[in-house]
Parts: sequence; C-alpha cells; structure tokens
Amino acid sequence: MWMDEALDRLKREMPQTSSEADILEYLAFALYKQGNVKKALQVTDRLYEIAPDHPRAKGNIKWYEDHGNPRPTDNLENSERNIYEALCRNEVPVSVKETSKLYCYYKMDRPYLRLAPFKVEILRFNPLAVLFRGVMSEEETELIQELAKPKLARATVQNSVTGQLETASYRISKSAWLKGTDAEVVETINRRMNMMTNLEMETAEELQIANYGIGDIMIHITTLQGLKEETKAFSDLGTGNRIATVLFYMTQPERGGGTVFTELKSTVQPSKNDALFWYNLLRTGEGDLRTRHAACPVLLGVKWISNKWIHEKGQEFLRPCGLKPSINERYVGDLGGPEPKYHPNISPY
Repeated sequence: MWMDEALDRLKREMPQTSSEADILEYLAFALYKQGNVKKALQVTDRLYEIAPDHPRAKGNIKWYEDHGNPRPTDNLENSERNIYEALCRNEVPVSVKETSKLYCYYKMDRPYLRLAPFKVEILRFNPLAVLFRGVMSEEETELIQELAKPKLARATVQNSVTGQLETASYRISKSAWLKGTDAEVVETINRRMNMMTNLEMETAEELQIANYGIGDIMIHITTLQGLKEETKAFSDLGTGNRIATVLFYMTQPERGGGTVFTELKSTVQPSKNDALFWYNLLRTGEGDLRTRHAACPVLLGVKWISNKWIHEKGQEFLRPCGLKPSINERYVGDLGGPEPKYHPNISPY
C-alpha cells in the first residue's frame, strides 16, 4: 500500500517532508474503505499514541469502534468473501487429481480453422471453461483501447428494483461499449468469437471494454434471487438470458487482477491476448450459480479487458437444450461427437 511505503520513506528522510501522524490518518482511512476496520482502528490507536492532541484521532477511534462489527468467527472459512480473498492470494490449493485430466487441443471444426486453428486450453470440465490462446494481436488490443478511451466512464450495474443503471461501491472500474459499426476491428473480433464459441453473435451485447487501475475490483456474485431478477430484466430485450461469456485479457498486470470463481474455488490469472470462455446457463436453460465470479484487485500495473455477453436467442440448434441438468459440455461446441483428443478434426497439441 502507498501509505506503508510513505511511512518507510519518512523514516529515511532528513529533513522529513511530511508527518507520521498525517500518513497514519490516511492509512487508517484507506484500510477502512477496504473493509479492514480492525486494522484501521489499530493504526488510529497508534496515531493517538504519538499525537494525543491530534484534532481527529479520538473521534476517528470512536468512529472505527462503532463501525467495527466484526464478522462472526463461526462459519468464517465458508464465507464467500473470505473464499474470494483467499483465491486472490493464491491460498486455495489446486487439485492435482482434477488438473491431471485437463488437456489442450487445436480447434479445427470449421473449414477456415483447418488453415488457422485456435489453440484451446481446457481449464475445467464441470462446468466447462476454456482459455483460447493468442486470439488477439498486439495491434488489435491497441486499437480497441484507443477506441474505448474517449468513451470510458464509471462502470454501472442495473438496479434490480428500479431497472435503472447506477454506480455501485463494489464496481469501480471504467468501461465503454463498442459496436461492430464503430470500427472494422470490432466486427472482426465479433466474427472471430463466432468461430471460437460456435455461437451466434447477432443477439449478443456490444463489446464491453473495462479498465482497472491499482486497487480496482469487479465482483459479480449472483444469488438465486439475483439470477431471477436478472432474467426478468433481460426478458424485455427479447434475446433471452446471457448464455455464455467471452472475456479477453488485453493486458497482463504485473501483480493481481485474476478472475476467481468462488463456488468452484478456482482462479484464472490474466494472460495478454488470451480469452476466457464459459457457459453461464445449464443445458436446461437454468442459471448455473457455479459460474459466480469476481475480479481480484490490481496490485501492480494496469488491467484492460474486453468481454462479450452472448444471449440465448439464435442458439437453439448451436447449443440445444438438454433434458437433464447433468448434461454438460466436454468441449466448446459439443453436440455429442467424440472428445477433441479422439476427434479426427479437432487434434490435441
């Protein structure tokens, strides 16, 4: 944290250009805004020790004490917030048994892809998630960023009661939307996503671009009730719910910025020019709550992503409904054929 760094530098400065009391006050407030009220109180106690005449120290101690409300210790390890934080710190062990079943393959199920196949890495099978490697060029990422910069604004979420778009404390990134008609590069990426996912893009939402600076996070934790409200909100569009998500990593922060799935206890680290893909809905059309996800804070560097939300309409024959919730894709575009590692047209690499 910058305030910690300021304290370290202050000790080495001669003469000092700031005061320890000022830095401690700012540090306590930053910790409070992060939700770490206990630590904010400890820092403010230290402030009061070194500067008992500080005009705000006693009042701040009272404020942090009143707003402490520590989380109950029982069931703490099962708290979704704690799981999210542990995943972001890479403290959740990875199952060797599960990862040993994963593999990579060349996706060549279209005539064009016989010449230029996609490199696909399966990250998990149930529910399916894959990483498309190197599907954006350096030139494309730069063009997309330049197109988005003039349109960037504080990201919003839809109020489930009023239906209005509004800012939220848990979503502090900046975002913009790009249409296929805005530039040829956007339409090119839309066509590419059609070949990547085997899904129709006509009813998909516009390409959303998001920029995260240091400390920025995005939490998309959907409850069952929230899922019902989200479905109701999309019904007015006439395109159905969001059946799948494509998430392009256009930069790679030096530290942080991973995508975590709290229910599945898995983390995907951003890798430049790659795209993460998963299905949000089961084959029955019901929401898959296992795909609840969030973005970890960016600790060092800048994170640019672009994402596409693909809707149900137009996918009736491309991803047909299953009669059982247990029916699950084994690979992207699974219509019942053999797995890629056994398929003559979809070879492993």
